[in-house]
Amino acid sequence: MTYFFQQSLNALQLGSIYALIALGYTMVYGILTMINFAHGDLFMVGAFFTFIAAVYLGLPFVPTLVVSMIVVGLLGVLIERVAYRPLRNAPRVSAVITALGVGLFLENFTLVFYPYPQHIPTLIQNTTWNIAGVSISSLQIIIILLSIGLMVMLDLIVRKTMVGMAMRAISWDKAIIPLMGVPLNLIVSATFALGTSLGAAAGTMYALAFPVIDPYMGIMIGWKAFISAVVGGIGNIRGAMIGGFILGTVEIMVAAFMPSTYRDFVAFALLLVLLIFRPYGILGKPRPQKV
Repeated sequence: MTYFFQQSLNALQLGSIYALIALGYTMVYGILTMINFAHGDLFMVGAFFTFIAAVYLGLPFVPTLVVSMIVVGLLGVLIERVAYRPLRNAPRVSAVITALGVGLFLENFTLVFYPYPQHIPTLIQNTTWNIAGVSISSLQIIIILLSIGLMVMLDLIVRKTMVGMAMRAISWDKAIIPLMGVPLNLIVSATFALGTSLGAAAGTMYALAFPVIDPYMGIMIGWKAFISAVVGGIGNIRGAMIGGFILGTVEIMVAAFMPSTYRDFVAFALLLVLLIFRPYGILGKPRPQKV
C-alpha cells in the first residue's frame, strides 16, 4: 500500500505537467479547430529559457518561471501571426503541415546553440519528508500546487472574464462574432499567449523535476499531452486537465507494476480504445453542423 501511495504521488506530479501542456492544445483547437503540433516544441523552448535564465542571468525560481512564460507566450503570438494567421481560411491540412514545420524549425534552431543535453541547476532547495513510509519532496508539492493553481486561474479567466467570454463565443461561431465587435485577431493572439505560456510553465517544472533537457524532449511529451487533450475531450479545458492526470496515472502505474517498456504502448492503446467507445473524449461533445 505504501508503494501504491508513493506511485500515486508521482502520477500526480507527472499528470500536472501533462495537463498544463494539454491545455495549450485544447485552447487552440477550441478557437481555431486546429491542432498546434508545434506546442510540444514550445514546451521544450520553455525548458531552455529556464536554463538560460538560471545559468546566464542567475535568476531564482520565480523570476525564471515568469521569464520563461512571458518569452514563450510572446513567441506563441509571433508564430500565430506569421505562420498560422495567413492560413486561417486555407484547407486544414495546410495548417497541420505548417505546424509540423514550425516544430521542426524550433528543434533545429535550438540544436544550433545546444547540440548536447544541458543540466538545469538547482533552483529550489528540495527537502524530503517521510510520512508513513511515503517520501514527499518539496519539489513535488510545488509542482503539483503550482500546476493546479495555473489551471484554476485559466479556468476562471475563460469562464469569468470578458476575454474568456469572447474566446467561448469565437469557439461557437468565429464567422459571426467579429460582426458583433469582438476583435477576432486579438482574442486569437491572447489564446496563443495563454496556451503557450502554460506550456512554458510545464517546461520549467519538468526541467526542475528531470533536470537534463535536450532539443528533442518536446516530441514525445507533446504527443502524450495531445493524447491527454483527446482523452479528456479536445476543446474542453476541464477535459484536458482530467486527461492529463489520467495519462500521468496510467504511465506511472504501468511502469510501477509492469515492465516499463509497456508504458508508451499502454498510453497510445488508451487513446485508441477511448476513441472507439467515446470518440469525443470524456467531456467532449459533438459540435452541431450549421447548414
